[in-house]
Amino acid sequence: MTGQNYTLIGYPLGHSMSPWIHERLFQLSGKQADYSLTEIPPEKLETKIPELKKLNGFNITIPYKTEIIPFLDKLDESAELYHSVNCVAVNSDGKAFGYNTDCAGFVRSVPSLGGKVLLIGCGGVGRMMAIEAVIRGAELTISEPNQAKAETLVQEIKTIKPEAQIRLADASQLEESFDLIMNASPVGMFPKVNHCPVSDNLIQKCTAVFDVIYNPTETLFMKKAKAAGKITVGGAAMLVWQAVRAHEIWYYSKFQKEDIENLISEMEQEIDKLFPVKKEKQV
Repeated sequence: MTGQNYTLIGYPLGHSMSPWIHERLFQLSGKQADYSLTEIPPEKLETKIPELKKLNGFNITIPYKTEIIPFLDKLDESAELYHSVNCVAVNSDGKAFGYNTDCAGFVRSVPSLGGKVLLIGCGGVGRMMAIEAVIRGAELTISEPNQAKAETLVQEIKTIKPEAQIRLADASQLEESFDLIMNASPVGMFPKVNHCPVSDNLIQKCTAVFDVIYNPTETLFMKKAKAAGKITVGGAAMLVWQAVRAHEIWYYSKFQKEDIENLISEMEQEIDKLFPVKKEKQV
């Protein structure tokens, strides 16, 4: 192996797009580096830490985004805010620094976070999306079937930003217009591709949509929005941009926006090849 070494840890990993994305980012930056997958069973995580700290950096996915924290030497503000780490940089002394790049990936992908925003689902990534939206001044409406989870998040956001404009509502009961509708729920994800998280009426009244789902690359939600002439962005953009942020952290790389947009399109084509969408039977 030549150059620097990076990996993705998780369990189970299954099929991951991470090597595909990171290898292309290394190529774009002219960096000699290897990127691998490292599947670690839960009982083995602690024993693997010394090995991981010999790398130049690594990414983390489920179930270790929180579990990795006690083994790190320092956390970035983003990791502290979300108590979640998906990127680690290791310096020459073997010190490991934890970051959350999901938030940067989201903010760089989403069309705009100003004005009135409707969020569908607030678990996991949805929680981060809600906090980032409010921090940036959005007037946020959350639609989440788990009332307790939603109320807990509202209280958390109020401690971060007491003046936050935020409310809970059932999206199926809403008739108003929004500047942005964001889907952070699994509705529309492969294989149940014929499902949409909001009504056609809400889509018609919005300006833009963002769907965190990247398989399929164009959900029914996005298809309807595109047909209505709305701005649409899918989850592949967030996946690529969060990886870009990791490279900026690891070795201070800089990328052209046009190159990253092309990479997002390439990745969407790759996903479409790997997971061809089969239409569900219409009921």
